[in-house]
Amino acid sequence: MMSMERIAEALQDGNSVEVARLTEEALIQGISPAVILRQGLVAGMDVVGEKFRRDEFFMPEVLVAAKAMKAAMLVLRPRLIETGARSEGTVVIGTIQGDLHDIGKNLVGMFMEGAAYRVADLGVDVSPERFVEAVRTLQPRIVCLSSLLTTTMSRMRDVIDALSQAGLRDSVKVLVGGAPVTEEFCRDIGADGYSPDAAGAVEKARTLRS
Repeated sequence: MMSMERIAEALQDGNSVEVARLTEEALIQGISPAVILRQGLVAGMDVVGEKFRRDEFFMPEVLVAAKAMKAAMLVLRPRLIETGARSEGTVVIGTIQGDLHDIGKNLVGMFMEGAAYRVADLGVDVSPERFVEAVRTLQPRIVCLSSLLTTTMSRMRDVIDALSQAGLRDSVKVLVGGAPVTEEFCRDIGADGYSPDAAGAVEKARTLRS
């Protein structure tokens, strides 16, 4: 029987071909798609995230691991849909209005996808109104707001206020991050959580759900 550790290790190595092959083999052996996802792929991405936080992995390693995750999901996703396996829900992410930086946001999206969340990436320079519309339409569990500029970080409060005015604030958790953002700032604007890095955003998202 296929070992989920083999899938997790191949993913950490960034071997897209091998991860996809092992995923297919596990399915043929009758292993549940949900088990493959959580014990193989998500477990592997959790290790990638932890190594990234400890500076044992850097951007290139994270990118190839994310590519391997996507290759495996091409194989696995149809079976997950067939079996009705539960995802972790939807996460809406975006860089705040006035800010065009996207590297940190993109990393958050990769790690969230690796943790079995469906990610709706709104891009950069996202207005409060677009966040509100995304929450209304997609009904996510979490909204992730990113800012790299001190001149734009205050707009995070505008998004939270807009969600409140639309009657949607209680339906979603708001997670904030970016170079100038701090835990104190998170509390001041009424956000639900803060992470100093992309890998930590997944753990914070899990904490917010518990």
